[in-house]
Amino acid sequence: MTTPDADVAILGGGLAGGLIALALHARRPDLRLLLIERDDRLGGNHVWSFFATDLDAAGTALVEPLIAARWRGYTIRFPRYTRELGSAYNSVTSERFDAALRATLPAAAIRTGTEVRAATPTSVTLADGQVLQVGGVIDARGAAVLPHLTGGWQKFVGRMIRTARPHGLERPVVMDATVAQLDGYRFVYCLPFGPDRVFVEDTYYADEPALDVPVLRQRVADYCAAAGWEIAAIEGEETGVLPVVAGGDFAAFRAATDQGVAQAGIRAGLFQPLTSYSLPDAVRYALSIAGSANLSGTGLLAASRAWGEAHWRKSAFYRMLTAMLFGAAAPAERYRVLQRFYGLDSRLIERFYAGGTTMTDKLRILTGKPPVPISAAIRAITGGVPFAPLDHGAPAAGASA
Repeated sequence: MTTPDADVAILGGGLAGGLIALALHARRPDLRLLLIERDDRLGGNHVWSFFATDLDAAGTALVEPLIAARWRGYTIRFPRYTRELGSAYNSVTSERFDAALRATLPAAAIRTGTEVRAATPTSVTLADGQVLQVGGVIDARGAAVLPHLTGGWQKFVGRMIRTARPHGLERPVVMDATVAQLDGYRFVYCLPFGPDRVFVEDTYYADEPALDVPVLRQRVADYCAAAGWEIAAIEGEETGVLPVVAGGDFAAFRAATDQGVAQAGIRAGLFQPLTSYSLPDAVRYALSIAGSANLSGTGLLAASRAWGEAHWRKSAFYRMLTAMLFGAAAPAERYRVLQRFYGLDSRLIERFYAGGTTMTDKLRILTGKPPVPISAAIRAITGGVPFAPLDHGAPAAGASA
């Protein structure tokens, strides 16, 4: 009998794939893992951020080596108010992600600069024609399109900036919506990685996926100038176009995308539908896979499908909110929805991002003076507003938040 090349092959060394590799290695160090990434660096070129309250103890332990920066709170800015919240906030950078995986996994478990042409539950065909026989496969290569799902897009350009003098920002500004509302709901996101180093991202909740990178670069520069930050150098850039899901046919989506192979990450629909926020779901899914008794190709496929279906059911409320945001509010007025939300109890906000919104939370979010016309909201959530299909547009990149 031929010895397989690996017990588990993970396709894609981004956030979802890397976390699965770390979780499997921690739980089952005897496994022969193979993490295959087409680029030279694991994690691509991204900043992923999360609230400390998003993860339980096991999730926190898994992510701890990846954290590049952490803060004790954050700021929100809207036209009506500025608010300081005390939830601890953390960021993972691609550089730290790549270094941590290489320090933890055996060197033989990582293959970068390697393109995958095709996969089955027990084999991987590389671009050079080599066929690897493995015990099981998980496809975590991201997704360029999301067939059979509808909604809008979150798109952004973020730049890591070295300032000529200390910028004075002590904590993250997670949303600054005091900027001009262009192309949907727009806000600027700022992370101070050092006294003269800040990540500034211009973000939009838009109906169309087109991303004008030069225009957004200039808006980032204009924002820095308005803040009094003289740019000494640009040390990096991240761009992304991410799906924001309002509805669709999940069974048809899964049938069109998994093609008999277990999936992870955006490819599997494992993200928060309204925020495109993926790290908490990626952590929970990685730990679930690591705890699976059956890591064969068929076992991983069954686990992937069951997890995806459960996630879709649990995410119904967030899809409804997406429908309201995109279908009930004029693009330039969408900020009012978030402005009202961020005025609610801080613990409700924490549970929202962690995916643990309670029934009481839902009632609180939906009651009170509505930020959108009630009739428009009803039309949006009852199917009276058609949403764009998410089967076109730029490839989905890693979310910053």
